[in-house]
Amino acid sequence: MNTRFYNALVLLTNDDKTFTLIKGELHVEGNVIQYIKGTPVGAGADAIPQAVNYEQGAPVNAFDEERDMKGNLIMPGFKNAHTHTAMTFLRSFADDLPLQSWLFDKVFPKEGQLTEDDVYWLDILGIMEYLTSGITSNFDMYFFPPKNAQASIDCGFRTVQTSGFNNFGGSVDQVEENYNIVNEMSDLSSFIIGFHAEYTTSMENMEGIAKLVEKYKSPMFMHNSETITEVNECKERWGKTPTELTEELGMYKYGGGGYHCVHMDPVDFEIFKKRGLYAVTNPASNLKLASGVAPINKYLQLGIPVAIGTDGPASNNCLDMFREMFLTTALAKVREGDAAIVPAEEVLYMATANGAKCMGLNDCNKLAVGKKADIIGIDLSEPNMQPLNNIVKNIVYSGSKRNVMFTMVDGKVLYDNGSFNIGFDKADVYKKANEIIRRMN
Repeated sequence: MNTRFYNALVLLTNDDKTFTLIKGELHVEGNVIQYIKGTPVGAGADAIPQAVNYEQGAPVNAFDEERDMKGNLIMPGFKNAHTHTAMTFLRSFADDLPLQSWLFDKVFPKEGQLTEDDVYWLDILGIMEYLTSGITSNFDMYFFPPKNAQASIDCGFRTVQTSGFNNFGGSVDQVEENYNIVNEMSDLSSFIIGFHAEYTTSMENMEGIAKLVEKYKSPMFMHNSETITEVNECKERWGKTPTELTEELGMYKYGGGGYHCVHMDPVDFEIFKKRGLYAVTNPASNLKLASGVAPINKYLQLGIPVAIGTDGPASNNCLDMFREMFLTTALAKVREGDAAIVPAEEVLYMATANGAKCMGLNDCNKLAVGKKADIIGIDLSEPNMQPLNNIVKNIVYSGSKRNVMFTMVDGKVLYDNGSFNIGFDKADVYKKANEIIRRMN
């Protein structure tokens, strides 16, 4: 399908983590951006030196749809860099508990009752929520990865997965099998080697994961240093932090990163910087489970890339990137006692370009000719977006899901002004999700 967006403000991402705003149009041919043209406007115009007009690519001649944006914004979709999508069934089920009790006493027993069909429908529910928040791809860790991938493919959504393998289920051989299956299913589906966490995984199993990393030259991701208890107990077991341990096992030879990364020792920062690892912050989940506030400014000072994730709907409970962006910057300012640090531009870059790079989606990181058409529309006519002193700051500091006009993934609009175009009726999805939780003991 070929689509023309015209009379639009287009947000372009620069390599120096700044953004340029142009007024003009953007053409999509199939699933790829083919043409962008416009005149720089606002303060961001200086990012295109001596430019009167911006033009890239060749215009598309025939369109299936032409959208008059009426002066509203199109921008790259958000990349939700840490999720457990199918945990939608545990939304508001196990709240107001510390992490260990929440996980071992409430979450694991219910998860043990899930079937592959359950995960499929629960994933679709989560994807619907992602779309309402302008999220065009997610980085998921959950059971039954091929079924998880199929749900995304059937909806037209883009999902990267990693393994949640631990001592409570699965095997190293199964991780390898999922890696090979999921990476061949669709362009919308990919898989990166990983495991749940040090505190749930034996040394034998971690060594097995390290061998897979080497065999497939894959990055590696895991939950890392989420709580101080996790870090202290790891030191008691191995005399090392989770980051030190996994580094010594050879898990970061090809990059990767960690989810949460709240309680980090100086040596952990050194390893992350040396290996180019991504720290994926999940501020709402960390607040709700009282896990702590991640040292975002420290990462930035050291040149360690940061991406943003919602975590799962059992610990958040909302899959909303606007809330995560605001919390990322606001908590960093409070933690350091400095209102000037971690500005809005840095945070928006984390939620879009850095998230894509973290997930290996280098063709989805920005709006540019040749990139995948993972695009969202932002309604600037709502009161919370006026006046337009600075659109980037409006998105991060006052933006909300109500401003998402549409969400396009791979050249197809999947969410449009409150309606879903994913091939499923939302009432049926809600019914399935409620049936699943009612069935459980």
